[in-house]
Amino acid sequence: MFDKLKELTKDTAIYGISTIVGRFLNFILVPFYTNIFAPSEYGIIQLIYAYIGILIIVCVYGLDSAFLKYAAFKDFGDEKDNFSTPFISIVVTSVVFTGVIALNTGSIGNALSIPQNYFYLIYMAAALIAFDAIGVVPFLKLRLERKAAKFSTIKIINICVNLILNIYLILFLGWGIEAILVSNLAASFVSLLLLLPTIVNFIRLRFHIPLFKRLLKFGLPYLPGGLAVMVVQVIDVPILEKLTDLGTVGIYKANYKLGIFMMLFVSMFQYAWQPFFLQNAKDPQAKEMFSKVLSYFTLVGSIILVFLSLFITDLAKIQIEGYSLIGSKYWAGLNIVPIILLAYLINGMYVIFSAGIYIEEKSIYVPLIAGSGAIINIVANFSLIPILNITGAALATLASYLVMAAGYYFVTQKFYKVKYELRRIGKIFLAVFLVGITYYYLLLSENLLLLYKLLILIGFGLFIYFIAVDRAEINLIRKKLLESRKK
Repeated sequence: MFDKLKELTKDTAIYGISTIVGRFLNFILVPFYTNIFAPSEYGIIQLIYAYIGILIIVCVYGLDSAFLKYAAFKDFGDEKDNFSTPFISIVVTSVVFTGVIALNTGSIGNALSIPQNYFYLIYMAAALIAFDAIGVVPFLKLRLERKAAKFSTIKIINICVNLILNIYLILFLGWGIEAILVSNLAASFVSLLLLLPTIVNFIRLRFHIPLFKRLLKFGLPYLPGGLAVMVVQVIDVPILEKLTDLGTVGIYKANYKLGIFMMLFVSMFQYAWQPFFLQNAKDPQAKEMFSKVLSYFTLVGSIILVFLSLFITDLAKIQIEGYSLIGSKYWAGLNIVPIILLAYLINGMYVIFSAGIYIEEKSIYVPLIAGSGAIINIVANFSLIPILNITGAALATLASYLVMAAGYYFVTQKFYKVKYELRRIGKIFLAVFLVGITYYYLLLSENLLLLYKLLILIGFGLFIYFIAVDRAEINLIRKKLLESRKK
């Protein structure tokens, strides 16, 4: 079992390095944007990207999940059929769908409340949707073949092209916010070029109708589910814009992006987790492995959560030659960062619970669970934003992830029962809760000194080590790792 977990750890590390490097390079753009653009301008871009995320899900319509399923198990159609059929389908529908968007920019711009002088950005957004949707299946193919290095290299090149073009267009040519979309569009085009060898190797100009029907049967239930998940991730932006203004949206999303450090951890884990549980589903020790994965994930995630929650304000306000992690106009939203970090951690647990649904083919429950999360998100946003402003939007995101994680957990336990170490996980969250109580008590009493933060962190570490960690298990893992190094 530990050899299998070591395999997961290795892939997580490869994806992790590339994800950390890539996301960090991308994150550099946040202080870049927030120190140059006004919150209202930044808010326009975030509004457009919110809808881009939703429309990419529509263009893929669940074929990504179906491709992972049938290409991994190889029980219907050959390798080229499993690649070509979903790929060709997505190409055709993406071109048609984005063409419709391009022909209706005026009405779309008015519906989104985008200033008329920025309507031209919708053309770029339409092209970006097509490029990113077309790249979905080739990227998944690399993951299934465990070509983590190639996958990661392309992702890093994408981010580097995006970063360099942003800096060049904005700093040297003096472009405005349109530079953000132009840079992203160019980076996505480069990614497609780098994916061409994979596409050429596996493409077959034949459409396998019986396979396509199977793909749709499995994948379509993931469309409303995927849309609901994306709604959870982005619907706060248009709702916030309707209830407040574009400037508030800009402040909210700039601080939301400070949750990147937890998102990095969850993302690099997810890239390795999906192929891992599919390939090891029939292992006799699979359920025991999955239980350990949840425990270790929660443990590491809670450490990241506590550390960043304690020190993110100090980090964000550090100034180097007049520039800070986010511009001073955006500091009013720093209080939402701990909430976003916790939401991302819960999202990671939801990702782990999804294994049972994939393995037992219970995708029918996906739209129900994700839909519940989306409804909670929308209701909470409309209820809390008028009272708590951007804090209400952050709490709405957290509430929706909690609902979805709980839903996935109960469905998994019904059809693919895993004995998760709930007592240990409960102890970890108890430690996080105690830190939160102490932190906010000191914050409200205006007595939150750096020394106290350090003492809180030390106290949390001691609690975790002596109460929540199985030291015998840690020693066994250490022994296994030492043995593997000697081989």
